[in-house]
Amino acid sequence: MLAPKRLLTALALTLIGSTVAQAADEVVVYSSRIDELIKPVFDAYTQKTGVQVKFITDKEAPLMQRIKAEGENATADLLLTVDAGNLWQAEQMGILQPFTSKVIDANIPLQYRASSHAWTGLSLRARTIAYSTDRVKPGELTTYEALADKQWEGRLCLRTAKKVYNQSLTATMIEVHGAEKTEKILKGWVNNLSTDVFSDDIAVLEAINAGQCDVGIVNTYYYGRLHKQKPDLPVKLFWPNQGDRGVHVNLSGIGLTKHAPHPEAAKALVEWMTTPEAQKIFADVNQEFPANPAVQPSAEVASWGKFVADTLPVEIAGKRQAEAIRMMDRAGWN
Repeated sequence: MLAPKRLLTALALTLIGSTVAQAADEVVVYSSRIDELIKPVFDAYTQKTGVQVKFITDKEAPLMQRIKAEGENATADLLLTVDAGNLWQAEQMGILQPFTSKVIDANIPLQYRASSHAWTGLSLRARTIAYSTDRVKPGELTTYEALADKQWEGRLCLRTAKKVYNQSLTATMIEVHGAEKTEKILKGWVNNLSTDVFSDDIAVLEAINAGQCDVGIVNTYYYGRLHKQKPDLPVKLFWPNQGDRGVHVNLSGIGLTKHAPHPEAAKALVEWMTTPEAQKIFADVNQEFPANPAVQPSAEVASWGKFVADTLPVEIAGKRQAEAIRMMDRAGWN
């Protein structure tokens, strides 16, 4: 029989072991994606593994600052956010830790992952041209750059330059065309605006529908959401730059926090999120393209047609983000 002191020590060690085991059955995610877009994925993982996924949603900037402020007293295991520009920013802030995974490498193409292994893409969206089927013929459209031509004067709608989606598009254009040519294109876009910039992509699509403008640049999943509500919407998507660099594609992605309390459980969740099982949920719920090329998009998304995507690594959007913001400001895009 154990002496009382040794018994208490043994009991304490048992309780500690129990706590660690319990903690391993939980993963905490800070997410800038709205609840209904991610809950089905996490629920499926819990049902499959028994691991509880707790998530806190907010805008990306406050979440990143919260992770930085928490430091070694971290609550979050993972940061889930949209756009490679935001993921790059999180990486530069030092709040993510890299990890390598043969599973992720096999499931997600290199261009949709950080070269440092600090984050990986989970789902894709194309930022493409939307046009009025009443006032524009598809044959009139060619490239993003051509929207700066005089033909589109007073006919273009854009979302604010303050949104990272437009910053990333601009960043990739700088990478392809250089600063001088890209700034000229941006000034052409601003000159062709039919009205002030809008706060979101849905507003751009509604403006095209209402006749305020004839063309705009939007993320595909916004079109999917509006089209579901209004199936007779006289607005369609056009895939630009099919003769050269392809359509600009960005992503939602995830990274392991620097001081993750449950790193191994978090890594296992990320790996599963890149598998066909999870990717299909993303595709069906979010009306996005799977980042795993082995998974087909939903029937709705597939109906928009196939396109050639830009092959630039998406992390370019982060590397040139600051340059893009300054250029957009000089061009008068606010």
